[in-house]
Amino acid sequence: MADRNEPLDRVKSRRDAGIAAIVAAIPYISWLGIRFDRRGDELTAVMPFSEKLIGNPMLPAIHGGVTAAFLEIAATVELTWATLWDDLESGRMVPDAAVPLATPRLAKTIDFSVDYLRSGLPRDSYARARVVRLGRRYSSVQVEAWQDNRDRPFAQANGHFLMPQGG
Repeated sequence: MADRNEPLDRVKSRRDAGIAAIVAAIPYISWLGIRFDRRGDELTAVMPFSEKLIGNPMLPAIHGGVTAAFLEIAATVELTWATLWDDLESGRMVPDAAVPLATPRLAKTIDFSVDYLRSGLPRDSYARARVVRLGRRYSSVQVEAWQDNRDRPFAQANGHFLMPQGG
């Protein structure tokens, strides 16, 4: 936990640097235009709409591969965030996205199962992931994506990840 005497802006800056370092480790995030809204330890992935995301122009609908990538990115970032949280809060880790050695090691996807519940419409999309199991070797994450109404997700997924070994 962050030191109560530490200035809040320094804690916020360290948290923001942590997210920036994770995002920098996954180049596809910038191509898709995904950003992360952070409120304390809670992350929401935001994928602003872009014409390049459309897979079926007749509907139009977001491409299924883009939807799956969005969900997997949200899950991977949430999992990495959860593993770094204690070190970030204690100040033991101060990541720097500009320094490759400071980039966090990411878990590797073992399997990722997506349920497409309805078409992703041509509008901004949001996703939140929840770490179900955080282990030293293996972790499990659930994630869902929605657009205008969080109670009406357009896709959800479950993923299993092999955790990085040796730090």
